[in-house]
Amino acid sequence: FSDGGSIGVNYGRVANDLPSATKVVRLLKSQGLKRVKVYDADPAVLKALAGSGIRVTVNLPNELLSSAARRRSFADDWVRNNVAAYHPATAIEAVAVGNEVFVDAHDTTRFLLPAMYNVYEALVKRNLQDEIRVSSPIALSALRSSYPPSAGAFRAELVESVFRPMLEFLRKTGSALMVNVYPFFAYESNAAVIPLDYALFRENPGVVDPGNGLRYFSLFDAQLDAVFAAMSALKYDDLPIVVSETGWPSKGDSKEVGAAVENAAAYNGNLIRRVLRGGGTPRRPSADLTVFLFALFNENKKPGPTSERNFGLFYPDETRVYDVPFTAEGLKNVNNNNNNPPAMDHGEQRISTGSGPSWCVANAAAGRKKLQAGLDYACGEGGADCRSIQPGSTCFDPNTVEAHASFAFNSYFQKNGRRIGTCYFGGAAYVVTQQPKYGACELPS
Repeated sequence: FSDGGSIGVNYGRVANDLPSATKVVRLLKSQGLKRVKVYDADPAVLKALAGSGIRVTVNLPNELLSSAARRRSFADDWVRNNVAAYHPATAIEAVAVGNEVFVDAHDTTRFLLPAMYNVYEALVKRNLQDEIRVSSPIALSALRSSYPPSAGAFRAELVESVFRPMLEFLRKTGSALMVNVYPFFAYESNAAVIPLDYALFRENPGVVDPGNGLRYFSLFDAQLDAVFAAMSALKYDDLPIVVSETGWPSKGDSKEVGAAVENAAAYNGNLIRRVLRGGGTPRRPSADLTVFLFALFNENKKPGPTSERNFGLFYPDETRVYDVPFTAEGLKNVNNNNNNPPAMDHGEQRISTGSGPSWCVANAAAGRKKLQAGLDYACGEGGADCRSIQPGSTCFDPNTVEAHASFAFNSYFQKNGRRIGTCYFGGAAYVVTQQPKYGACELPS
């Protein structure tokens, strides 16, 4: 999971009308999709993916967790037959042990960690531990609180029994926490409170987190940062997250507010644009994301409400449910849908000249490298007036990258009339509405 800004897709098969695995691989390649996640380790699928160059995440299903946990020999046999037998011809990059185990009605939580360790040891036995990572997708219901994002915390009964040792395992093995993130479900349940534009990455005024002052322009980012906050509370700030599932249904029951093809197209299209352009969340702006869309096909045998059978990007006949690009090249040829408000570029501050005084300052969390790159651009090609931060000038002190970048970013922002997108710098800047001061230097408006 070292490659940032990557889009993958979940290949679910709870259906009786899907194309063959060979046709599916051709479809993935034709769309430029280079990552796929499956919910088992079906031989036909893994054989079809051989030689394709598509990176694969396989799944040890929940119903096998108890056996994998109780018997190391079972986990060893499973890895031999379902991973080692296909890799490296089939480029398996990860094993997802279970899926949303904490909400599994069969009470498999106690088996999760032992199963993860046994699978990992089976990989070590074959010297595959550096090529194939081990993790487990969690649902947001594993959080005790997720709003505001800064208050994110894991459920108390899971902290010591599962999360702390699991996060330690992920740290030691160089793996990422897999998280299933669905703004649709939050919006559907709270449509009277959550603006649709906020859920779909469209232009909106944003929501300020009162706990840390960060402004959020998408529910997706807010949900991710709630997980990051929960990890931070346990001192695991260094661990990355892979979004193992996210999506929006194109159809739903009458009570499923927001389930519509135009909303699905907006959510997935804007999400793909946001991921491929790079950058993380307001809390972790420098962390590029790997995101797996759910799902490749509509699956006609899935139980539950209508939406469950309509998360697909494609119909079983391989035609698109709606047209969105999956690659950076494809994005170049796509304009915003004429019927939709424009999509948000990740992190852009939507402040207009009529919204009162505002300033652009550096986001220290972006890291020195991004701040310096933004500073160099602003004072160079960007044409900001940086004379005041030269040695001996009024704003040279404090002589820090953050202070100098704030001055340069603000100069560029003000010079451009505080227009949309002029206080971003790849996630290294954000807008404030109280005049900042660095030492004796006040940033001009």
